[in-house]
Amino acid sequence: MDASPLPDPRSLVRPDIRGRLAPRNSSTNIGINLDRIVILVRLGWSVLLTMRPTFTIGIEEEYQTVDPVTRDLRSHIHAEMIEKGKLLLQERVKAEMHQSVVEVGTSVCNNIKDAKKEVKKLRHDMITLAKENGLRLASAATHPFADWRVQEITPDERYKNIVEDMQLVARANLIFGLHVHIGVEDREVAIQLMNHARYFLPHILALSTNSPFWLGMNTGLKSYRCKVFDKFPRTNIPDYFPSWGEYENFIKLLIKTNCIDNAKKIWWDIRPHPFFNTLEFRVCDIPMRVDETIALAALIQATVAKLYKLHAANTGFRLYRRALVMENKWRASRYGLAGKLVDFGKQQEVPARELILEYLDFVDDVVDELDSREELNYIHEILEMGTGADRQLRVFEETGDLKKVVDYIIGETEVGVTDLPVPASARKVG
Repeated sequence: MDASPLPDPRSLVRPDIRGRLAPRNSSTNIGINLDRIVILVRLGWSVLLTMRPTFTIGIEEEYQTVDPVTRDLRSHIHAEMIEKGKLLLQERVKAEMHQSVVEVGTSVCNNIKDAKKEVKKLRHDMITLAKENGLRLASAATHPFADWRVQEITPDERYKNIVEDMQLVARANLIFGLHVHIGVEDREVAIQLMNHARYFLPHILALSTNSPFWLGMNTGLKSYRCKVFDKFPRTNIPDYFPSWGEYENFIKLLIKTNCIDNAKKIWWDIRPHPFFNTLEFRVCDIPMRVDETIALAALIQATVAKLYKLHAANTGFRLYRRALVMENKWRASRYGLAGKLVDFGKQQEVPARELILEYLDFVDDVVDELDSREELNYIHEILEMGTGADRQLRVFEETGDLKKVVDYIIGETEVGVTDLPVPASARKVG
C-alpha cells in the first residue's frame, strides 16, 4: 500500500470571487467553506467529509385561550379557532390535548431574524383570531387558577390513547411550553451535542421560568410546570448515550417491549427529533413576551453552535452525570434567577445571574457568525426585569388578585406584536 501522506485539503480547492473555497477543476460557482469540513479520515486514498450542521431554527409555542370576563381558561373548540387558524396559517397551528391549548410552529428558519419575523406574525395572527372569537391569548406555562379537573380533552384518537394509557397523569398535564429545534443533520453529531448540551438545560430553564401558580395557589416554585410534567414517563434530563447506535438500540428496545409505539413518546428536556434532523430543546416554560422567546431561541442556537465548534476541534465540553444536572434543574425550577446553581467545575454554588453572564461569554465567539447578537442581548433585559414568574409574583403581591395576574399575562403576550398590520385574511375570519 502506498504510504504517501494525505494531501493538504487546501490543495484540492481554489478560492472563488467571494473569498470562499471551491473545488479545483470545478466549473461551478458553488463554494466549499473549509470551516464546514469537520473530519478527514484516511481510508487508503479516500477521504470522508462530514459537513457542518446548518443550525436552522424551528420554534413551537403553546398558548392559553382565556375567557375575557372570567379570566379562566375556555375551550376554543366551539369558536372553531383551529379550523379558522388553519385557513390563515395552514399547518402552523394545531390543537393540543386540552381544548384550551393552542400550539403554533414556525417553518424551518435559516436564522434567528427569520424566526423572529415568523413568531411575531404567528402570535399576532392568533391574538387577532382569539379576539375576533371572544377569547384572549395568554402566554404562561400554567394558568394562575384554572382547574384541570374541569378541562375538556380534544376529541382526537392520539389524545384519547394518551389519556387511556396515563389516566389522571395525562388529564392533569395542563401546561404550556416552548420547544426550539436546531438543525443538526448528522445524527451521530447530534447525539454527541445532546450529551454536552444537557449541562446547560437548567440555565435555560431558569431564564424561562413562567409558572409560579397552580390551582389558585402560589406554589413557591418559579416553574411548577416542570413538576407537573415530570409525572409523565420518559421526561427530564436524558442519560448519556455514547453513540447514535446506542440511542437507536434504546428506542428499539422500548418499542419491542411495548413501552412506546414510536420515538415521539420520548419527552426528555432535549431529544433528537424522531422525524426531523434537529435537536429539540423542550425544557422551557413558554415565556410571556415574544422577545423572550426569541432570546431563548438565540441562546439555544448559539449553545449548539459553540458545542459543535468544540466537538469539531476534538475538545468537547466536559460531561456531567445526569444526577448532578438534575440537582441544578431542581434549583432552576424552584428559584429561577433568584437562586444559585452549582458550578460543578468549581464545585461551588454561584448566583444564577452570574452563571448566565458566564454562559453568555462562553457562546460569544459564535454569535456574530450566527448574526444573533441583537436578539441574544435581550437576555440582559430578562436578567434586569426578571422572568415571567418574577413578574407574575410581583403583580400578585401588589394586587392580591389572580385575575389581575391573568390580565397582566395577556398584556405581556401582546408586547412587541400588536403593532403589526392585521392581514386582510385575518380580518375576514369569522
